Amino acid sequence: MTSTMGTSSRGERTTVYVVICVVLVCAMVGALLVVPSPAPTDTAEQKADQFIAALQQAGAVSLPSKDQVVSVLGEDGGAVCAGPNEALNQANLQAQLSNGAGGPGTRPVIADSKALQGGKLIVQTYCPDQLAAYREFIEGLMTADVAGG
Repeated sequence: MTSTMGTSSRGERTTVYVVICVVLVCAMVGALLVVPSPAPTDTAEQKADQFIAALQQAGAVSLPSKDQVVSVLGEDGGAVCAGPNEALNQANLQAQLSNGAGGPGTRPVIADSKALQGGKLIVQTYCPDQLAAYREFIEGLMTADVAGG
């Protein structure tokens, strides 16, 4: 088996790399200009108002702005309502309610009962059809009033 050595000079290779980089940068800038960011809808803003009011009623001290809620949850609850009762999403929630260690040191903890209220309020506001199963799941977790206040 024989192989041939490349015959291009260092300058030619550099030129090719620079041209490729310029084309990629132009494509990225073009994509940012062409793809519009979705404008907030009336439905998204109404649901954001409902959610913020529910947080206030639940006694939240620090509230997100309406713009933050609209950009994260939109009209449909975003990632929270994309299958909150699926096994993987429940496992992720349980993993977050741990002692924070990694690997074999990870242990479940008794979480504060208020730690799950925000998620429940999101599901209640944005995807109420999934609330019963979500409530059943979070009520099965061990919680207590451990953080005080």
